[in-house]
Amino acid sequence: MPALTFEITNQDTTTHARVGRVTTPHGSFDTPAFMPVGTQGTVKGLLPDQVRESGAQMILGNTYHLMLRPGSELVASQGGLQDWSRWRGPMLTDSGGFQVFSLADLNRITDDGVRFKSHLDGATIELTPERSMRVQHELGADIIMAFDDCPPAGDSFEGDAASYAERVRAANERTLRWLDRCVAEHTRSGRDDKQALFPIVQGGTDLDQRTWCVERVCAADCPGYAIGGVAVGEPPEEIHRVVAHTAPLMPKSKPRYLMGVGYERDIVAAVRAGVDMFDCVLPTRNGRKGYCFTPRGVVKLRNASHKRDPGPIDPDCGCPACSRGYSRSYLHHLFRADELLGPTLASLHNLWHFQRLMLDIRHAIAHNDWSLLARDWPVAQLPTATG
Repeated sequence: MPALTFEITNQDTTTHARVGRVTTPHGSFDTPAFMPVGTQGTVKGLLPDQVRESGAQMILGNTYHLMLRPGSELVASQGGLQDWSRWRGPMLTDSGGFQVFSLADLNRITDDGVRFKSHLDGATIELTPERSMRVQHELGADIIMAFDDCPPAGDSFEGDAASYAERVRAANERTLRWLDRCVAEHTRSGRDDKQALFPIVQGGTDLDQRTWCVERVCAADCPGYAIGGVAVGEPPEEIHRVVAHTAPLMPKSKPRYLMGVGYERDIVAAVRAGVDMFDCVLPTRNGRKGYCFTPRGVVKLRNASHKRDPGPIDPDCGCPACSRGYSRSYLHHLFRADELLGPTLASLHNLWHFQRLMLDIRHAIAHNDWSLLARDWPVAQLPTATG
């Protein structure tokens, strides 16, 4: 049996959107899918059963952080990340490549790999395509990501337009060279029937570079492919433009994964472009700050306006915070008092919110009818169909 199979069950007639099902050694999940992020081997503040009850069928773990602490060798000795963390379902691990960007002041990139200074203790760490593969093999996730070079967003790049264009071109070429090494290491491991390797398409906001990269990356016969580098500071319209261009160029028969996205409007736009998988830290990161998502906008529980509000976060939500009588007034108190229950309930609500969105998206695709989604999810700002 292959490490991953993908079946498309419904195809929208007006967009590139589709409904499907991915099957892995640890179970199956429906697409389009949103994966909660468990950076340190846990979705912060929540039990695995609570994450599952939100409707999430798959979660993400972070290779860089787990490599530093506790170390992939220890995780492997405990039976792998799923058994160790008690998450009974499919899991994906990223490659560590995003940390090349996000921890840019702590690293040095060469063609061999990346030399980091650990943010924990300052120790020097070498992360190469081969080591990224070996760490992910030891973590044991169902889907593992190729090590890539993710350039920064143009607005945050320190240099002129020509220098930025050269940085994007160099990142594309390095990503391709590193992919060859990842594929070779993954093949040598003998785990290609247990873990599915997804390459990553880079190219910044330059559509020509995106085309160049997708053609070469997708020439590698892999179980699925990802779009990287579009959640690193670009405005929504740029994200939509890049994804609308890139996703339809990727193989139709393989799952397409948009990394690090995101907000409801970005997810819907990407689904309509043909993307199948998403992940983002927003539900729990914002929940810990008292920011709760609703189809009509964000509720900020710390605001004084909620002090005497007896209503739930969202009367139409079935999450534990909304369905079991916890009022905005009580939640406001929890956050003001720095009680841990506040972030827990807000995070739970946000996970349910995004899984509810994915259910409604899958319903819209299956019935070729986006009208209910447009009516019930004004926060998504549905784009005009592009065919």
